[in-house]
Parts: sequence; structure tokens; C-alpha cells
Amino acid sequence: MELGLAGRRVLVTGAGKGIGRGTVQALHAAGARVVAVSRTQADLDSLVRECPGIEPVCVDLGDWEATERALGSVGPVDLLVNNAAVALLQPFLEVTKDAFDRSFEVNLRAVIQVSQIVARGLIARGAPGAIVNISSQCSQRAVTNHSVYCSTKGALDMLTKVMALELGPHKIRVNAVNPTVVMTHMGQANWSDPYKAKTMLDRIPLGKFAEVEHVVDAILFLLSDRSGMTTGSTLPVEGGFWAN
Repeated sequence: MELGLAGRRVLVTGAGKGIGRGTVQALHAAGARVVAVSRTQADLDSLVRECPGIEPVCVDLGDWEATERALGSVGPVDLLVNNAAVALLQPFLEVTKDAFDRSFEVNLRAVIQVSQIVARGLIARGAPGAIVNISSQCSQRAVTNHSVYCSTKGALDMLTKVMALELGPHKIRVNAVNPTVVMTHMGQANWSDPYKAKTMLDRIPLGKFAEVEHVVDAILFLLSDRSGMTTGSTLPVEGGFWAN
């Protein structure tokens, strides 16, 4: 299925690893012009070697002022993937202010800030666009030790809907992708314990965790005009977890 992404300028956050890196690689292969945002310079350096021609931007999106300096003059962007996130897992009774603040700064506030920058540019140009927010199956289901992470993703789902409502008249579509555990480095680190993994896999009808390409395929579809009548949605890529 031709997605028509060639020549489009796409900004991807959390581009250094995992889902973000896979998204950059797929967009580059599809002929898109990619702005890759990561807080880790070494990841960007290796990504540039893999995908010549991408534009790397190194910034910690948890820092509002630094983000404004880094992306405020990024130029025309057609499509946006808000992928950057942290997962700081703590039992509810041990949640710390630092973990709470850091999680909401990166997982929610940065989505608002980067989306504002991109959406304002699209509106000023009178151009249509699409934004994809990477949420989680945890946005709608409780998971032990994930109280803050689940909260950020639940908030992200509702933010996605409000953004779709307000940006729709400007021909900007906004959707979320909600994966199960994905076998990235972060996913492996948080779900390496066999007992813990089994408790989750037993709730997934397909009986497996997702691979990066499963999520990337959903992202590319929602970025493309093939999903031109889809906005405000939360697309599950979770093997049936929500059906259980």
C-alpha cells in the first residue's frame, strides 16, 4: 500500500532508540525528510550513519526552555511523531516527586510543547498535517508499579482527543497508538523477569509482546493520507489485551 510519505518533512521525538529509531528508519526508507530528536548524541550520531540526510537535534524534552531553543526555529514540518517517553516504575506508596515530575514533563508536557510548535507552523502555512502520539495499553488498564506511567498515558489519550477536536478545523489530524510491551531495550529491561512477563502475557490473547515493526506500521498508516478520515483515535497494538 503506497503511503505517499516521500518528500514529507517529519519530526520524530525519542528517535535514538526503540520505536522512535524504527520509525525514523522506516520513514527514511519511504523517502521522507526526517528531523530526529533525541537527548543522546551518540544515538543520533549512529542514526545519521544509518540514515544519511536526516536532521539530528539533541535536546532533553523535559527542559521546556531548551526545547524551545532547539525546535522553535525548526522550520516547516508536515508530520509529527511524539514518541519520547520515560517509564519510571515505583509502587504507589513509594512514588517520588522527582519520578512524578520527570514522567509528566517528558510523557505529557513535551507532547504539548512540541505539538504546539508544529501545529502553529502548519496553521500559519495553511497546510494540512498529522500528529501521532505514542501512548500505551496502560492508558486504559491498571498495571502494578505503573501508577505514574499509567497516569501519563491516560492523560495522553485524552490530550490526543482534545487536540483532534481543536486542530481538526485546521485539517490537522491527531491520533494515538497504544502498544503492549514492545521488545525494545526499555521493554526488555522492565519485563525481563519471567514471572512478571507471564502475568502480562496471560492477559494477551495472542500470547506475545509486540515487535518494533508492529508499532511502526501503525504509526506510518496514521501519518499517511490513507487514514485521512481518522482522528482522535487510540489505535491498540496490543494483541487483544483490551479485549480481555
